Amino acid sequence: MAEAIPKTTKQWNVTSYTGFDALKLTEEAISEIADGQVLFRDIIIPLGKYPFALRANIIPGSDGAGTVLAVGKHVTRFQPGDKVVTILNQRHLAGSIDAQAADSGLGGSINGTLRSVGAFDEQGLVKMPENLSFFEAATLSCAGLTAWNALFGLSARQLMAGQWLLTQGTGGVSLFALQFAKVVGARVIATTSSEEKAKLLKKLGADHIINYCETPNWGEVAKEITGGVGVDLVVEVAGAATMKQSVTSLKLDGIISVVGFVGGEANGAEVPNLLDPWLKHYTVRGISVGSRQQMEAMCLAIEGNIKRLRPIIDSRIFKLDELKEAYEYLHAGRNLGKVCIDTAPSK
Repeated sequence: MAEAIPKTTKQWNVTSYTGFDALKLTEEAISEIADGQVLFRDIIIPLGKYPFALRANIIPGSDGAGTVLAVGKHVTRFQPGDKVVTILNQRHLAGSIDAQAADSGLGGSINGTLRSVGAFDEQGLVKMPENLSFFEAATLSCAGLTAWNALFGLSARQLMAGQWLLTQGTGGVSLFALQFAKVVGARVIATTSSEEKAKLLKKLGADHIINYCETPNWGEVAKEITGGVGVDLVVEVAGAATMKQSVTSLKLDGIISVVGFVGGEANGAEVPNLLDPWLKHYTVRGISVGSRQQMEAMCLAIEGNIKRLRPIIDSRIFKLDELKEAYEYLHAGRNLGKVCIDTAPSK
């Protein structure tokens, strides 16, 4: 049964790109829902480092899960009471991404999820996997789908049982990639910086763990672990600072899926150039999340393997009006798992 529709929504806006103080919380009237819309319940944007299209005064947040309150008269995919999850690129429905889909980022060029109530195009939502909480499901939009695409997005080169995957750290994408890889029977080498985080990686099934602070040549060590052959796939989340070691870890004709740059600038580190993939025989694939079709496939896989694919969320849940604190908490790296925001209106 659907809930009553509130008259107003609390929402955050990015008013400039000067840091977290640019985030402003307001309470606004809820606009009339459009015919194709569904009404239901990110750090680098306010810092001005987002490399894609941005709309002025945007409501941030790409990840979200909630309950449908009402639907427009042309909506056919959902009805009030349904539980749904957002996709990041709202117009990337299937196949390769194009310019129109790339310019439909939720929380970037389209108002996002960091509000108590919002209207979203029905095409940009998927059915929420059963047996997940709203917090767990909300982690799927960006981190979950990016990891799924990194491992299985190339139909002829999907990660398979027995192959080697290398993941970096304990961020959302890396943890999802580890979980997905173990479900299909792949072997995983994971890097991390602390014993505490290593325990989580081991619990999730990592076959080998390398502390990259203690072992700066972790790429060579990873290759040695595979018997000198090299890993089949690297999920590269850190960017320029780690690319050389990622390449070192690869086997001939291996793949690097580049999904982010959380490691920041290269800071003097040697970065492979465009000739490197030819000279050393590997493929580099840049990934911008994934399509709705891939999201639906991932959600089915999670429903079928709920004990092994339950998303990892941090123990601290923030309220909507604590968004700045949540950003600072995440930016400082104090989290272990995905940081979640409770956007439900106060009772």
